Order: sequence, then C-alpha cells, then structure tokens
Amino acid sequence: MLNEKDKQLLAAKGISEATLGEQLKRFETGFPWLEVKQVATLGSGIVAIDEKEGNRYLKAWRTFQQEGGTIEKFVPASGAASRMFKNIFAFVTSGRTEPETAFEKEYFDNIQRFAFYEPLNRACKKLYGNEISELIEQKKYVEIARAMLDKEGLNYGFLPKGLLKFHRATAGKVHTALEEHLEEGAQYAADAKRNVNLHFTVSPEHRKEFKRLLDEKLPMAQRVWGVTYNVTMSEQKSSTDTVAVNIDNSLYRDSDGNLLFRPAGHGALIENLNEREADVIFIKNIDNVVPMKLRNTTVRWKKIIAGYLVDLQKAVAANLELLDGNPSHDELKRILAFVEGRLCTTSDATAAMDDKALAEYLHKKLNRPLRVCGVVKNEGEPGGGPYITRNPDGSFSPQILEAAQIDPENKENVEMMNSGTHFNPVDLVCYIKDYKGHKFDLKKFVDKDTGLISLKSKGGVEIKALELPGLWNGSMSDWNTVMVEVPIETFNPVKTVNDLLRPQHQ
Repeated sequence: MLNEKDKQLLAAKGISEATLGEQLKRFETGFPWLEVKQVATLGSGIVAIDEKEGNRYLKAWRTFQQEGGTIEKFVPASGAASRMFKNIFAFVTSGRTEPETAFEKEYFDNIQRFAFYEPLNRACKKLYGNEISELIEQKKYVEIARAMLDKEGLNYGFLPKGLLKFHRATAGKVHTALEEHLEEGAQYAADAKRNVNLHFTVSPEHRKEFKRLLDEKLPMAQRVWGVTYNVTMSEQKSSTDTVAVNIDNSLYRDSDGNLLFRPAGHGALIENLNEREADVIFIKNIDNVVPMKLRNTTVRWKKIIAGYLVDLQKAVAANLELLDGNPSHDELKRILAFVEGRLCTTSDATAAMDDKALAEYLHKKLNRPLRVCGVVKNEGEPGGGPYITRNPDGSFSPQILEAAQIDPENKENVEMMNSGTHFNPVDLVCYIKDYKGHKFDLKKFVDKDTGLISLKSKGGVEIKALELPGLWNGSMSDWNTVMVEVPIETFNPVKTVNDLLRPQHQ
C-alpha cells in the first residue's frame, strides 16, 4: 500500500506507519457518540460565584502571584482569518459591483469605523490613486474590498487574526488582537516579579510577521505596564497531521501520486500545551478581546476563576496527601463527598467498594490535570456546551462537548443539547502539575475515541479529513473539570469582520 516516497514523507513528518494505520481504521469505524447524562446547569455542574466569594478568590489569586507561582497565557493564534472575511470574499467573486446583502451594506456603510480604515485608505490611494470616499462615489466597491483582502493591499484575507488591527486605542493609535493579549497578560497574569509569560501558537508562514510585530510593540508595552514580557511561539507539529482519504476510505493521492496530509484541528495543540512548564496556564482564543476601556469585567473574572482554580487545587492536593497515608473510613467518605460535590464526579460503583478499592478510585480521580472553565449564558453564539457525560470507567463527570459529538438520532440527547443554558467560549484556566509538583503528561489524558470526520474538496475531488479530539473537549477529556458561570461581557469574539462594529469593539 505504501511506496518508498510515502515512507519518506511519513518519516519527514514524524508519523509512524502504525499511526497511519490507526487513522485509516478510524475512517472505517468512525467515532462513537458520547453518552450524555444531563446538561450542566447552575447548581448542577455549573458553579455560581457571588460578590463575596469573588473577592475571596481574587485574594487567593493575588496570594498565588505573590508567593511565586508560575503563570503563563496560552493563545492559539495560528488559524488564518479567511473565514472572518467569507462574506467579503463572496462579494468580490459575485460579479456584482455594488453591495446588496445586509452584511455588505453594513460593511461599506460603516467602513470608517473599522480600526484598519486608515491603513486601508492608504492602500487604496497607493493602488488606485483615490481615497476610499472617492472610490465609493465612483461605485468601486470591489476595488476597496480587494485592497483589504489581497496581498497587494492589507492582505487581511490571508493573515492570521492576531496580526489584524482590531481596535482604536488612545492617542490615535490602533491595536492588533496580539497587542490586546499583551495588555491582558499584564493585567491578570503577571507573577511576583512582574514577569508576563505568553505563548502563541502560530503558523510557519506567519512566524516572522508575529516576531516583527512583537519586536516593535514589546518595548513600549513593557514601559507602560511595568512588566517584563517573555513571549514564546510554537507551531502545530506536522507529526499531528492526519491523512486524507477518498470517499471509499482509500488513500487519496494527487495527480503526482502524493499522499495528502492535513492539520488535524486545534486538538493537535495538546502537544504544544504539553511542552509548557508553568503551574497555571490561561487559555483564550486570539479573537476574544476588547479595548482597554471595556476590559475591567474580563480582567476581574479572569482573576476570580484563577483564584478558584488555585483554591481548588490546594484542596485536591490536601486530599491526595491524606490518601497517601492510611485514611480512615470516615476520611474516605469525606474525600468522596469532595469529589462528588466540588468536582461533580460520581459513580454508582462506589457504594459497593471496600476502603482499599475506594481509596484507589479516589486517588485516580483526584490525581489528574485540573481546569476551571468559564461558561456564559447561551445567547445563540456558537461554542461547546457543558454536560455531564459517562466516562469509560462508568463514572460521570463534567465535559465540554461540541454538537458533532452528540448523536443526532438520539432524541433525548438532542433535546438536552437544545435546552442547554450555557456554553464555553474557550475561557480556561488550567493547573497542569500534580500534588507533588511534577508536570503531568497531558497526552495521557486524551480521549482518542473523540474526533470528527469531515468532507472536504481537493482539486474538485471530494475527500474525507480527520480531525483530532478538540483541545478543550476530547483532548482534555480525562482532566478534572469545573464549570464556573462568568458574565457574558467576558465573551466578545470576532468571527466576521462586521463583529468589529459591535459596541464592544468600538
């Protein structure tokens, strides 16, 4: 099945033949649907924190920072922004010369409100000899759109979101999404020495542009915020790529007979996350940022859920140390109540366990990576939902699930999904070391039975692609997960260019 050229490609990517075989088998078998027990709701899988408790967790976070805990902010930033401009691409290729759809009209009617308006205006003058206002009078809307999208102009149709100008700042300046993350990091993720560690996952073709922007912006940001930034970058590993197949599950080959491998989705970033060394890691999407004047709520709640995390981690560590001794039956019952109450992890099997079996069960349940996930009230935005699901050992625990993981033929589960009150907008704070201070191997906590097979087109041929378990669902499936309600004001994604016209981004 594999020729010498195939084997050389596999070796260059760091993919074994056995791994390739597993991927091909997965196309045959598909992924099992997850068994959902219930939707997580307030008081049943989702924690609500009042102001008094919030202040306590703010103090817990300050204490962790002051006592020398290591902190990092991890931002997946490698994806291109092409989907953000899908509607504008469609307009450019439509053959029409004037905006007709509501989206197109909103874009052109408000074009001066975008933070990138001034550089776009300069690009138009360079390319066409006219300013945007003059081009609009001449009904040259397509030219304006091309100046934004194409390489000869701003190249926004092909750059990653982190490099796009998102917001107007003070003194006539504008900020990219990357710069907003730098400021956020200084506001809630600085350590005792005012060091701010940030890690961005980037694509190889844009790494130099990220570095150029960082070299330009970091000196001033450090002076303004009184911090020292340590910014690192990594790329999605080619060893996590997955092979493409034809509709009949045979290996797809291009016209030259070469195999096609594709990036396996953001779940592949568990490899990058696994190389980080900090105790606490914040994870947040590159496009979920707001200008500084609107950032107070975000900063406050980032600190609160981080404080909740370190407070919970201390309790987990104390229980594990107790289990290392010779706990009494009553102590085991108290630890079980902690696992069921604070971690929302239950098992019908515990009732029949003797003390030795219960101690082993509790130790296994407690000794894993820990994450606190901010969830917001569901107002129709896309995102993974909080559920209580069955684990392979028969226990139940909180998980973040995407709609694609739930059986559409299971009426009860679909009704649960539709009744969900909250969703997770990728707002995570993670503790990745065990109670003895050793870093977990995060790859051991991935559920490889989650993932997605999707249909794509390559050169006019329909093919199948394989996505690995998502970073915040299947790749963290065996973590201890706690859901905390956070205000909707903390969620301000930019999925389309017109989202930048929302009040939160102005």
